[in-house]
This record gives sequence, structure tokens and C-alpha cells, in this order.
Amino acid sequence: MPKLLFLVNVDWFFISHRLPIAQEALKQEYDVTIACHFTEHKQELINMGFNVAELPFSRSGGSIGNELKTLKAIRNLIKQEQPSVIHAVTIKPVLYAGLVLKTIKQKIPFVAAISGLGYVFTANTFRAKLTKFVASMVYKVALAHKNKTVIFQNRSDEKILTDVAKLKANDKILIKGSGVDLSVYNHIPEINSPHIKVAMACRLLREKGVYQYIEAAKIVKAQLPNTQFLLIGTPDLENPNTIKQAEIDKWVNEGVIDYLGHRNDIPAIFSDVNIVSLPSFYGEGVPKVLIEAAACGRAIVTTTNPGCSDAIINNVTGLAVPPMDAKPLADAFIKLINNTNERMEMGIKARAFAEKEFDVKAVVDTHIKIYKASMDKKL
Repeated sequence: MPKLLFLVNVDWFFISHRLPIAQEALKQEYDVTIACHFTEHKQELINMGFNVAELPFSRSGGSIGNELKTLKAIRNLIKQEQPSVIHAVTIKPVLYAGLVLKTIKQKIPFVAAISGLGYVFTANTFRAKLTKFVASMVYKVALAHKNKTVIFQNRSDEKILTDVAKLKANDKILIKGSGVDLSVYNHIPEINSPHIKVAMACRLLREKGVYQYIEAAKIVKAQLPNTQFLLIGTPDLENPNTIKQAEIDKWVNEGVIDYLGHRNDIPAIFSDVNIVSLPSFYGEGVPKVLIEAAACGRAIVTTTNPGCSDAIINNVTGLAVPPMDAKPLADAFIKLINNTNERMEMGIKARAFAEKEFDVKAVVDTHIKIYKASMDKKL
């Protein structure tokens, strides 16, 4: 029985972005272990049939001592599990797994999923540039394995890391996002109503464009006061750039937004709105929320930021505006609000785009093929 080891930063991210892949691996008689920091989903994953292992990942950084402790824990786990293939997802798991594998004699196939390069690869501050330099050096070492497959979600990330790590064509593959279940996120046509709803759903971080969304909402409501802006998600207390609850309360009291907090009924919410937005300037892969919006047949307003722009066909399934600028964001909202037929046509084309590019079944099948090919290469 082949053994598949997932290394992920935190359990909720695994469930929202990689669970269908792991479930299919179980069906195909893989022994699957999920190793991550657990919040509240550990028993849920055990009940599904997975093995679990706690790893002390910290998403907010940490002392060198804590990071070395995490590296040691990963090394001990790999030596204990003796996996047939390792699938690492997100920045720290990819980097740390890659580094650890350099210290282990056996040549274990390594699948590295790059779901966005993070803020440091898009920012221009001195600190970000310094961090980018260090991260590039670590990526170069971490991805220097013969039996590896690096999964990219967008061409920008692929180009950056191909140059950094000198990747060959057979070292990498492009898979646009983590996929969406088209039977759950289905297309319910818009209700033709003068009361327009716009939704933004994400981790509530500065880099996701929350402040630009709020400023754009103020501009739009000054002209079209009946427009309703929804904000969905919760502050990320482990991240220093989180939006604070006091700020959210202020926006609600001012009548700028309706705040829904964390929600598990995103398909129903998107089916009840007219426009979905993510004005992110973060180093995204392909944002899952935009894939979900496309599957629900909703026009999208996002940015030209790498990853975000890969989730739409500009001027066909949505509009892409410059990042970090509320005025063009507001203009895009106003354009779609005032042009009902164009907006609805974008939604129809967005659903067709999702069916072609983002079907989770195709994403799962591709991953299983990668695992098998990696293990065959080892033999």
C-alpha cells in the first residue's frame, strides 16, 4: 500500500483546499497521513480515515528555535512514516520539507504545491526585498531534488521560481487552483432586482484589499445608495496585517458594509449576490473564492495581481483593475451595477470558464497521476 504524506500549515486550509485529493487517494488505497498544526478539525480528519500528525507550524513567524523545532519534527516524522510520496502545500511546508529531504538518505518523491508566493514577492519595501532574497536562496535548495514535481497555480509564480530554482520542463506542472465542486457551486441565474449586492469573502488581511473594498464601497454608495456590500470572513489573529474587529464594527455602524463573519454557506451567499470581488495585492496562487464565484456564475471584480487575473477572462467573465487603488475598483462596480445585461452575460461566461478550467474532478485526477508517476520514477 503506497503511503502519502501531506505536509500543510494548518488543518482548516487542508480541508478547504486539498481534501478532495486526499479522499480520492484513500479510495485508491493509499495510506494517507495529514501532518499540520491542528485547530479544531483533527478528529474530523481521523473520522474520515486519515492518519494525523501534529507539526508545530506557526503562520505568524517565530523564533529561530521554534523554526528549528519544526524542522526537526518534520525530519522525525518522515523517518518514522517512510512515505512513498510527500505532498507539501504552502510556503513553509514546501521549504521545510525540501530542506529536510536534503538531509535524508532515501530518495522520497517530492510534490511541492506553490499556492502563491506570498506578499514578499510582490512588495517593494526594503524588508520585503531582503526577505525575497533569502526566500529565493532557500527555494533554490529546497527544490533541488531529482524526483520532484512543482505544482504552480499561475504563470507568474512559475516564471519566478523556474528562474530561481532552475526548474526544467519535466519538473513542473500548471494546475489553476485547487478546483471547485461544480455540483455544489452551481449556477443559479441572478434575480433581476434594482437592489444590487456585492460580496467579498476572504481572510481579513490588509493585503487582500479589504481597505480598498471599503473605500470603493463608500464611493459607490455615495452615487448608488441602495447598493449592499457584504464582507465575509474573520480577522486572522496570527497575522500582524489582520483587519481588527473594531474596524469592522466601525464600518458596520457607518452603514458601509454588512458583516457576515465566518460562513459555511458560500454557495448560497454567492447565488444571492450580483458581483463577487477580491481586490487582492497578496501573492496569490489562484484564489479559491474567485473560482467559486465563477462556478456560481457571478461577474467578478478583482485586480491585475498575479493569480487574481488568472481566475478571470478580463472583460469577459469579470473586470481586473489595478491593485491598491479604490477609485478604479469603485468604477468597475458602478459599470457592472449600471449594465445588467453585461453583468449577467459575464456570469454565464464565468460558469463556462469554471467548467473548462476549474472542475475539481480534473484537479484530483491530475494529482493522483502525479503521485503515481513520481513513485514510478523512483522505481
